[in-house]
Amino acid sequence: MKLKPFALLLTSLFPLASQAAEPQVDRYVVTFPQGDHVEYQGAYTANFPNGLPVGVGSGLQFIRKDGDALVFATVTDRGPNADSPKSGKKESKIFANPKFTPLLMTIRVAGGKAEATDAHALHDENGPISGLPLPEGLIGATNEIALGDTLQQLSSDKRGLDTEGITPDGKGGYWLCDEYGPFIINIDANGKILKKYGPQAEQGEQGVAGGLPNIIKWRQANRGFEGITRMPDGRIIAAVQSTLDIDGKTKNTAQFTRLVSFNPATGKTEMYGYPIDVDVYKKAKDAKIGDIVALDDNRLLLIEQGGDKNKVMRNLVYVVDLSQASDLSSFDKEKAPEFDDAAQLKARGIKLAQKKEVVDLRKLGWQQEKAEGMTLIDNQTIAVINDNDFGLQPVLENPEDDAKKADQYEVDGKGHLTRDGKEVATKISLKPLEEPESQNELWVIKLPEALK
Repeated sequence: MKLKPFALLLTSLFPLASQAAEPQVDRYVVTFPQGDHVEYQGAYTANFPNGLPVGVGSGLQFIRKDGDALVFATVTDRGPNADSPKSGKKESKIFANPKFTPLLMTIRVAGGKAEATDAHALHDENGPISGLPLPEGLIGATNEIALGDTLQQLSSDKRGLDTEGITPDGKGGYWLCDEYGPFIINIDANGKILKKYGPQAEQGEQGVAGGLPNIIKWRQANRGFEGITRMPDGRIIAAVQSTLDIDGKTKNTAQFTRLVSFNPATGKTEMYGYPIDVDVYKKAKDAKIGDIVALDDNRLLLIEQGGDKNKVMRNLVYVVDLSQASDLSSFDKEKAPEFDDAAQLKARGIKLAQKKEVVDLRKLGWQQEKAEGMTLIDNQTIAVINDNDFGLQPVLENPEDDAKKADQYEVDGKGHLTRDGKEVATKISLKPLEEPESQNELWVIKLPEALK
């Protein structure tokens, strides 16, 4: 479904020049003509009589033009899940359909419509994978508790993936990135996992996959790799969504988040610091990367987003130049640069990447919380998409008078909410998200000037 074409117009003494200098936007809501949906037969089936909407848009990759049609590849994340209270000191998540398998899909934009079809379940030699978290104790585990919709504890899965980005591998398949490990995964065109890389385990550690720098194991839970792109020279760049939390001490103050470079041909890795807009946020951890897209061997587009000091969402696209950025790997041996402020980084000779704003999505009318997928159509046109979180949200039912927020409770993993160790009558139900949050919006944006 195509929304009304949108162009932001500025009041100016020279209106024609002003109009020519503004991005032009075609906006679509992604539909599923084959009736795709996520099966749901849980405790709140009455709230979702047709199942759950598919949540594409965690990553986006332009593939080709078919006449006037635009064809994209996209992926889902780990599946329909919702926040729930902690279990002791551990985070927990409600998985509405624990059997969900992350999907690779195609989006075709033509005739005023954006339609998602051709779903392929991600799988390996043992069959379809799941979106459940890794077992506790493995390097990269989030240590969050997986719960069913009645708050009963579920099993973890060392094959679980939370996919968040997609880029071509140059051989007909794709590279994906993941928030758990965090992992970089090579798949074929049918979604079969060919290779998987993750933080290299050190002595005394156990990992699912290796080959990537060990330090990225310190990603915040659910803040692993959020974007991935393949550079023209074949290197893969994966973006850690937010600041690393090394030894639980750096997430609130680090000046940057990491861009990890991986050469599949040689196994060589490097890491660069992307400077977040630290002064805009209450804490550095509030900044999030949405996606990245290669422009050439040294530059890429990057979405930075998050709630500012006034809790106002921002979604900005930057051009990021890595040509003068330091490889952080050598500095990590002395002390991780995440512990340094701006002056200390300079004193150590650490140069972060350079950045320049390209477009502010909020100024164009973007209302979704996050833009999670971005791709380059040509040197003047980009596309962005959100993830609709499978159209569900958790709702606190029958809260106690002095505890109206979910984080004032705990879960016991046996189906109950508790306060101060005592079971309460309060429950968490699952209900549909309202529009526009429940929709997948895809925007095609023509920029005023070519990306040079």
